[in-house]
Amino acid sequence: MNAKPEIRFSACPHDCPSTCALEVEKLDARTIGRVRGARDNAYTAGVVCGKVARYAERIHHPDRLIQPLRRTGAKGSGEFAPIGWDEALDEVAEGLLLAEQRDGPEAVWPYYYAGTMGLVMRDGINRLRHAKRYSGMYATICVTSAWNGFIAGTGRLAGADPREMAKADCLVIWGTNPVNTQINVMTHATNARRGGAKIVHIDTYRNGTAEQADLFLCVRPGTDGALACAVMHILFRDGLANRDYMEKYTDCPAELEAHLQDKTPAWAEAITGVPVADIEAFAKLVGETPKTFFRLGYGFSRQRNGVVNMHAASCIAAVTGAWLHEGGGAFHNNGSIYHWDRKLVEGLDVMDHSIRVLDQSRIGPVLTGDPVALKNGPPVTALFIQNTNPMRVAPDHNLVRQGFARDDLFTCVHEQFMTETAKAADIVLPATMFLEHDDVYQGGGHQYITLGPKVVEAPGECRSNHDVIVALAKRLGAKHPGFEMTSLEIIDHTLQASGWGDVETLRQQRWIDCQPEFDRAHYIEGFNHPDGKFRFAPKWESVLPHGFGPDGGQEAMPRLPDHWAVIEEATEAMPYRLVTAPARGYLNSTFSETPTSAAREGKPTVMIHPDDAADLDVATDDTVILGNNRGVVPIAVEIFEGLQRGVVVVESIWPNDAFEGGKGINVLTGADPVAPVGGAAFHDNRIWIKRMS
Repeated sequence: MNAKPEIRFSACPHDCPSTCALEVEKLDARTIGRVRGARDNAYTAGVVCGKVARYAERIHHPDRLIQPLRRTGAKGSGEFAPIGWDEALDEVAEGLLLAEQRDGPEAVWPYYYAGTMGLVMRDGINRLRHAKRYSGMYATICVTSAWNGFIAGTGRLAGADPREMAKADCLVIWGTNPVNTQINVMTHATNARRGGAKIVHIDTYRNGTAEQADLFLCVRPGTDGALACAVMHILFRDGLANRDYMEKYTDCPAELEAHLQDKTPAWAEAITGVPVADIEAFAKLVGETPKTFFRLGYGFSRQRNGVVNMHAASCIAAVTGAWLHEGGGAFHNNGSIYHWDRKLVEGLDVMDHSIRVLDQSRIGPVLTGDPVALKNGPPVTALFIQNTNPMRVAPDHNLVRQGFARDDLFTCVHEQFMTETAKAADIVLPATMFLEHDDVYQGGGHQYITLGPKVVEAPGECRSNHDVIVALAKRLGAKHPGFEMTSLEIIDHTLQASGWGDVETLRQQRWIDCQPEFDRAHYIEGFNHPDGKFRFAPKWESVLPHGFGPDGGQEAMPRLPDHWAVIEEATEAMPYRLVTAPARGYLNSTFSETPTSAAREGKPTVMIHPDDAADLDVATDDTVILGNNRGVVPIAVEIFEGLQRGVVVVESIWPNDAFEGGKGINVLTGADPVAPVGGAAFHDNRIWIKRMS
């Protein structure tokens, strides 16, 4: 009889706001079984997405990297031979030192992102960066536009307790598809519906979340600001605006009302494609339902006007006064509630602010020598990469590919699988997964700090991010106390320095609920601006850091909520607009290697409206070419009625080799920065479509 599995506790490390608390079956010292959501965590509530539930497929995958490799063939050939760890680390250190000797320390660019959301394993690379005075990295690829848009109004990246979604009478899920990306939102939405709540979903196509909504508004990409303005126009017009609340809590309600006079539903329909009747119904619903909760996602901010769209949507709760009610208000991310002391993790005490900072999203221009992207400094001639796969996920892929192919660029990639970026490296180092090392996590979509202790031994010769950074620091002569500590010691110090107790207490408790009291979370004591007012008129010029947005971007931004017409509108030559949305089975470039996810997703397809398909004379499974001035991508057709004419959707960042020609969907996305301070507009692309002959 098989022994009953031991249940161990952890947190999902992947780049999803849910950061689920987990129960993991430990079968033996090296093997896990099923993974479940922690039932006694009030946000996770026993639910986890299917791809994480099947994590045994990933952690025990036969294609995992388990030994260091050195490139033996041409760059990008994927030809490697095994080497020992000491030899590999010596060669990496030599590559970084040679770049430093040739062009100065800023020629080295440590590059990372959210392949793990653990504080130590994700952000510890910055300790090496700061100790060695390497080029900084401005992380713009995901959250910049969304966060700045929300903070513009509230003054703080925090909102109503996300568990209050279950207490709402109306739940508005805007610009996110949680059925694919944040399954726990749907748990709380289902609980709200059991209590009689109405669910509204706003997105660019009829996806899984839309199918579960009572009202679905299908907007053209980049037009959410117009929809929000029309809703607020109706609220003022029909006496549904809470004037007493606005007088006390907002900066310029009279000016906003005057500004919205011509932002009628008919005006918005012409821009958004949403019928007047649906706009009127939505506005009436939120205006007559005090306990309306706005769950604002990331997707609709990934436009060239995305910051303005996020801010405009967040303004509705201030017009209705929904913030006054439990189950009302707005929420996007809780990043401001954790008050971390990051000095030890990131080496902030040795940070030199005079060192240049390069834009993560502009890795293509950086590596191809664009002087503006390089801040007029030396070329980047050495990359050390952890937790990200820019050869698949970064915008303007052709430029990224060109940069990685440079003969004078030394690249080390520390990875779990032979990704596209690993194939472009000179040295590849095998990395642990989250159950094979210690880390600590914060929730973006909720309010918990969660410990993720080591559960099983890693296969082969895999080493953690922290261990590799420590080993490199010794070879590079980098000095910092964090290089002399274990990851668990760093976690313990960081918890105590941040006021969250010690690691042993967290181990016993498993998580810490950091949710502020109602009055703080709902801004009853005032919003987080000096005057305590929610800002309908943000001070865009004060958003930092300067020097990363488009020229004149901050000055050109609308003073009040509006439709800002700076998106890549369709043209006669490029009459379609492309959205690159998340799939259910994959997460960015992760999980595309697991058999069940790959079988579920099948193959990359482009969703095309039936009338557009008729104009193009194509049918389901025909191959078409998507193209613009950045490149071309061949892809199979999926006829789909649930989007507007002229809009097409490709779900997931598929592996490059899933496409004929070996180049993925980010060939078509731009790396140009968005206002006010940078970011990538992944869902804002005009394209042409041609039938493949």
